[in-house]
Amino acid sequence: MADRGADDRGVVQAIATRLWNSRWPLAASLVAVLAVYALAGISAYVLLLLALAMLLAAALLPSGATRQSGENGAALEAIGLQRLSGEYLAAAVADPLIIFDRTATIVHANVAAFAAFGGIAPGMSLSLKFRAPEMQALLDSVLSGDVASDVADYTEKLPVERAYRVSASSVGHGTDLYVLVFKDQSEARRIDRMRADFIANASHELRTPLASIAGFIETLRGPARNDPAARDQFLQIMQSQTGRMARLIDDLLSLSRLEMKPYLKPGTKVDLRQTVDSVIDSLGPLARESSVVIERDFAEGPLDVPGDRDELFQVFENLLENACKYGQSGARVVVSIARSGADSEPGIDVTIRDFGPGIPEEHIPRITERFYRVDVETSRTQKGTGLGLSIVKHILTRHNARLSIKSEVGKGAAFSVHLPTH
Repeated sequence: MADRGADDRGVVQAIATRLWNSRWPLAASLVAVLAVYALAGISAYVLLLLALAMLLAAALLPSGATRQSGENGAALEAIGLQRLSGEYLAAAVADPLIIFDRTATIVHANVAAFAAFGGIAPGMSLSLKFRAPEMQALLDSVLSGDVASDVADYTEKLPVERAYRVSASSVGHGTDLYVLVFKDQSEARRIDRMRADFIANASHELRTPLASIAGFIETLRGPARNDPAARDQFLQIMQSQTGRMARLIDDLLSLSRLEMKPYLKPGTKVDLRQTVDSVIDSLGPLARESSVVIERDFAEGPLDVPGDRDELFQVFENLLENACKYGQSGARVVVSIARSGADSEPGIDVTIRDFGPGIPEEHIPRITERFYRVDVETSRTQKGTGLGLSIVKHILTRHNARLSIKSEVGKGAAFSVHLPTH
């Protein structure tokens, strides 16, 4: 019963729709009948029968207006689909895209393809443009018809090296058109190389002291078993090597924690004067051991910046420790704090300058990379892990700050931290 009631409601709704769509023709016909009635003097019963006949015809016969409306909608839809040509669709793709025909001739290339490869134009042969064997094999595979789509890895050497994952496929059925889409994989490859280098370097840094400790243990259990002097010397070296591994693990953990929250904005204020004073006091024994005098040159007034005190302490501790260790031949280190920047972007600069041997210019761009050392032997002698400046860079990134390095061989080096005050 419910289904029958629903069907009845559907029929009534369809009839009402037809009457509404035919309202103007019905109105015109009714006016015409009324005019005939008034002029010809026909019977009212005849007038009623004519009106009922018109309503019945409008309800049962197909509506010309409705049919016309449907035809117009279909026509508009067809026009819209025709406008979605290959050029429009290719332009909407952000990756380089090239449409070509069965002879491997370029039919169309989007803006991204022109920007990435240049010198391409309709009518050019893909086989001549992309001569790499992997691209030739990809084109042959798709054009032969053996597969509908295929992928390959391709590296563009000039003007800069870029790695792409290229997919080729046919367009529709019977069009004799094909498409190449180039997905840039350069950043992913770079990150993979960085990860592999990091693992290799970390493994090497840990393996070296472990091999040393293993060798001394073997010696102590053998030839040096009954030699007190050798035993004491070897135990001292083993203690030094375990300390080196502990420092390396601590730095690795610190770097990992920082990378897990690179965009976390610190929400507290830090007094730079007090923080830098604390760093200088904590490194006083190291400065005296290295025969280095630490001098202060602080600006007057409040020196507050937004940030995390413990992290900024770690930044200045790393920089000052490096200055004392590697610049000890200069006998002094100057720590200065000064205001900088315009009124719209005020900031505070903390500069730690030593007067040691300096850093060769070619090393400065890479000095904040993980495990990068200007002098490997000197760094290990000074108990460095090769991660200190990398930690500094990550902390400053979190604080929307930056590190600048100026150095001249024989005249020392200056490391400046630029911190915003807002």
